[in-house]
Amino acid sequence: LDTRIYPVGRLDYDTSGLLLLTNDGEFTNLMTHPRYKIQKKYVAKLKGYLMREEVKALEKGIMLEDGLTQPAIVKVKNQDKEKNTTLVEITIAEGRNRQVRRMFEHFGHTISKLQSIEFGPLNLKGLTAVQ
Repeated sequence: LDTRIYPVGRLDYDTSGLLLLTNDGEFTNLMTHPRYKIQKKYVAKLKGYLMREEVKALEKGIMLEDGLTQPAIVKVKNQDKEKNTTLVEITIAEGRNRQVRRMFEHFGHTISKLQSIEFGPLNLKGLTAVQ
């Protein structure tokens, strides 16, 4: 069969989680074209504390080298004082190259773990992780 398979979005080498593949080009366009504003949700483990002002800035949009980001939805899930880490959930409607990492690096936070958990209406619920 000569069926073309399209990746829907992408994961960086050091990002885990949800990755979609399809043979439906229209579906790929619907899910990836910026005009449709399909939301993508990630869980990130950061080195350092994410401050309230940083969350507010991310929710308004921040200036990166390739332009202003659209507003993000940010939920701090946990902050570990002993390990100096923050577990955060972030939802964005863009898909720029390494965008989530660059957004946190803007404030000096390095991501030690990043997982894509939702892409539009699709998520990882009920799926088994491959190691």
